[in-house]
Amino acid sequence: MLWQAISAVRDLGRLHDIASVLIRFGFGDLVRRTGLAGVLERAGRALHWHVPDDLAHLESPARVRQALEELGPTFVKLGQILSTRVDLFPPEWIAEFSKLQDAAVAVPFSELHAQLTEDLGEPPENIFPRLETDALAAASLAQVHRAWLTDGTPVILKIRRPEIRPLVEADLRLIKRLAEIVESEVPDLRRYHPREVVRQFTLSLRRELDFSAEGRSAERIATSFEDHPEIVIPRIYWEWTCERLNVQDYIDGIPGRDLAALDAAGLDRVLLAQRGTDAILKMILEDGFYHADLHQGNIYYLTDNRLAFIDFGMVGRISEDRRYQLAILLHALVNQNAAVVTDILLDWSENTDADAETLQAEIDAFVDQYHGVQLRKLDLGRMLSELVTIMRDHALMLPADLAMLIKAFITLEGVGRQLNPAFDMTSAAAPILDQILAAHSTPEALARRGWRGLSDALALIASLPKDLSRLLRSARRGKLQIQVEVLPLKQFGEKVDRAISRLALSIITAALIIGSAIVSDIGSDPDGGVSTLGLLGFIAAASGGIWVLISIWRSGKN
Repeated sequence: MLWQAISAVRDLGRLHDIASVLIRFGFGDLVRRTGLAGVLERAGRALHWHVPDDLAHLESPARVRQALEELGPTFVKLGQILSTRVDLFPPEWIAEFSKLQDAAVAVPFSELHAQLTEDLGEPPENIFPRLETDALAAASLAQVHRAWLTDGTPVILKIRRPEIRPLVEADLRLIKRLAEIVESEVPDLRRYHPREVVRQFTLSLRRELDFSAEGRSAERIATSFEDHPEIVIPRIYWEWTCERLNVQDYIDGIPGRDLAALDAAGLDRVLLAQRGTDAILKMILEDGFYHADLHQGNIYYLTDNRLAFIDFGMVGRISEDRRYQLAILLHALVNQNAAVVTDILLDWSENTDADAETLQAEIDAFVDQYHGVQLRKLDLGRMLSELVTIMRDHALMLPADLAMLIKAFITLEGVGRQLNPAFDMTSAAAPILDQILAAHSTPEALARRGWRGLSDALALIASLPKDLSRLLRSARRGKLQIQVEVLPLKQFGEKVDRAISRLALSIITAALIIGSAIVSDIGSDPDGGVSTLGLLGFIAAASGGIWVLISIWRSGKN
């Protein structure tokens, strides 16, 4: 039961806030089905299941997005993570989640001073002769202040909000519990894999709370672009950067959203689109480590048609094997090899119940539209979107790294087309994909994979005697156990157990009624009074009877 799951009373107030917002935005039925209403009634809260008129006409994606905004920073971040799950949500949901903007009211600098002094080891004014106390930008987890070093270098201080971690952790506890309840109690939402999404979200948000991790990510990407002066990554000042503070170069450029200023500065849109695409494809397909949130707000255009990337709080990783699988997938699509495409999709997904024959038939129809089309002429973003739609229809869930990668591809194409309407991402990606396929078949690569496989096999053979010894030792000691759990039988057993419990209580109640009647008849006084023992028996019998009736009513309702 949900009440038993709420182990910390301190979270109950926040739970009430969440349920109230969901109800106000028209999700009262979800609150009822997850059991939140019962918990809040036990806590003495009065709920009114009314949807305001101004929200009733909104579609579900818009209402969910507005509810996440009102629930606060943790839920805004959750929505941003959901916007990467193109394999779980249709385009209209992804579009709404992508609208979530991480903005907040800035904390007065006086409230940050003590934390800054603690992180820097001395008052900030001793290190930064000039420091703007008005925030340059403010988000849910941090805010940014501009400052200057003693040599006049402009920098920014990304400062984590005081006491934000305990608040986030409290929300994460509740979101985890809600995901567990939703997955077990609301079958309609089970296909969205709420527990897995929350697990991914928790890992991502905890990494984002560590500003030193963001600095390491920025530095790693900066190292890969040392020979590319057209790409600028802010320098991290490690002498002052820590978990709650990130000090980096200030980027003075044209924001990615300000296309009018870009044109006024005389910059070349086509060249910028090409350089940005080459940089992002290099990160994804060559380095396997990329900026996973590279929307227009995290891109700046500089003089000489250079680009700067900022905010490396969300990064993605893709292994060499994944990159090879992606290249194989694209070539299989072009060559109409539906069997290979199906195998790769099933390999990526954890759903073992998918109908492979039906899936392959749909893939056959899908690839047929690309008959005779060269790889360089494919609309990669559209093709991936359509492929993900097929996966979603078959409840095939992508691993988190691939879901984020596909979202990055789609975002990249959108940004590229804004700069250059004739932008063709496939033409830019094709040479790199060809290199990946060629590199996978070189003698060195074959030898490396062969040696790795041989090493794994030898390690397995070497550990086999020890594993067998442990197995035999456990068998001799009688500790070898084989556990087979059949879920339907377990659920049936639980139902039988509840039925027997009700039956037993019913028998006890009947016995109490008969016994109390006998005791009352024997022990009644001549004046017509009822004995105390008999009265207590009747009260106990009535209580037991009411409990049985309530239990039967609840069982029938479920």
